[in-house]
Amino acid sequence: MSVANIDHFIAGRLSAGTSGRTQDVTHPASGRVTGKVALGGVEEVNAAVAAAQAAFPAWADTPPIRRARVMFKFLELLGRHRDELAHLITAEHGKVFTDAQGEVTRGIEIVEFACGIPQLLKGDYTEQVSTGIDNWTMRQPLGVVAGITPFNFPVMVPMWMFPVAIAAGNCFVLKPSPLDPSPSLRMAELLKEAGLPDGVFSVVQGDKSAVDALLAHPGVQAVSFVGSTPIANYIYETGAHHGKRVQALGGAKNHMVVMPDADLEQAVDALIGSAYGSAGERCMAISVAVLVGEAADRIVPKLAERARTLKVLDGENLAAEMGPIVTRAAHARICGYIEQGVREGAQMLVDGRGFDGNLAGDGCADGFWLGGTLFDHVTPEMRIYKEEIFGPVLACVRVPDLKAAVDLINAHEFGNGVACFTRDGHVAREFSRRIQVGMVGINVPIPVPMAWHGFGGWKRSLFGDMHAYGEEGVRFYTKQKSIMQRWPESIGKGAEFVMPTAK
Repeated sequence: MSVANIDHFIAGRLSAGTSGRTQDVTHPASGRVTGKVALGGVEEVNAAVAAAQAAFPAWADTPPIRRARVMFKFLELLGRHRDELAHLITAEHGKVFTDAQGEVTRGIEIVEFACGIPQLLKGDYTEQVSTGIDNWTMRQPLGVVAGITPFNFPVMVPMWMFPVAIAAGNCFVLKPSPLDPSPSLRMAELLKEAGLPDGVFSVVQGDKSAVDALLAHPGVQAVSFVGSTPIANYIYETGAHHGKRVQALGGAKNHMVVMPDADLEQAVDALIGSAYGSAGERCMAISVAVLVGEAADRIVPKLAERARTLKVLDGENLAAEMGPIVTRAAHARICGYIEQGVREGAQMLVDGRGFDGNLAGDGCADGFWLGGTLFDHVTPEMRIYKEEIFGPVLACVRVPDLKAAVDLINAHEFGNGVACFTRDGHVAREFSRRIQVGMVGINVPIPVPMAWHGFGGWKRSLFGDMHAYGEEGVRFYTKQKSIMQRWPESIGKGAEFVMPTAK
């Protein structure tokens, strides 16, 4: 099998860069190396930012409706190439093809939102704030902005950022994960085909060297990031130190509360799909089932049965429910957590470590395979409860009542997503109001907000003040300017030495 060279995309064209450093890209289902991605550094970032700075004046002056037309064309091309992008995701990330299709679709929804940018950039106007004086506000782009995105959503997460930023008049430099870099290049090509001017969108492949170069570059005005909490904290502190606006989304430990009155079959379906979908490699995965009262003994056997019979297959197989882990290193890390759970005394009901890759499909024997893993009687002191595993491991914690469930969740350092399954409207209302988590689902296991609402957690799941996409995304990628105006005929004679007031 040939090994492809995966380059940068700078100033409207592919570029191998000058660093000479590369990293292997693997096919997780087979374990084969399929590509070598260039790893950029200071020189590649400088080139991308310079191209963006050159393109910015004309792009910022382009009327918002014309920028929106480029987004509309990009939207059309995304619809045409949706499955192509999904296949690229499956090939380099490993998630099942239908899940990859869903990822692309959720990204497309952000583009649809960005197509309405003329409405979203409207300011406010007040006539006659004082005699002969009118006051209005406008929103203007920041300049060159950057996005640093994770491996688990190589299409959707970048599209949380760049469609809104570009539609608002900014130029964007994307630094995707080197684990699955190809989708970013395909999106760059589609943007160019849609009519986006060269330099407005660039892709710098790379690792920490590229990240640090973006954080330090004086031409980069703002940085968006999605990834683990330690790195989010680093991005936030370093970016702020260099005077940048920063939006850094961190890790998660998402809980799903199952009340005794819940529809248990629905709750089982929700837990299985949200815990093991995408092999648990998503920041909105449910990794803790909080089982209230008698719900525990009724639901745990059902969860164990379903976890044992998960269809773990090559992601290109349309029957697959779960694919491989993204890399061998990630596989080893997850297995380490499973062993830690056993040592700490959690009751292992299903152990996914013995999964045979030969069962996943032809050529899969050397892939990075795990089955679903299920623990019961997990306690808050255990590492498998406290830390983000980012794999197909579900921990069941038993509590006596709703108050104990809420207290448990509120005590956790993360506050990204949470769900509660119940038929009781009062329980649902109290849970929604009392829980200290940014995104809440009632009988919805993965409450990812729609494009016009915005995504973001609380506590150590978000560093910065503004959530991704939605109206807060527009505010993040623009700055407000206030203008007060009057004409000579309304100006009285004589200097005024006091603070201006309405007259």
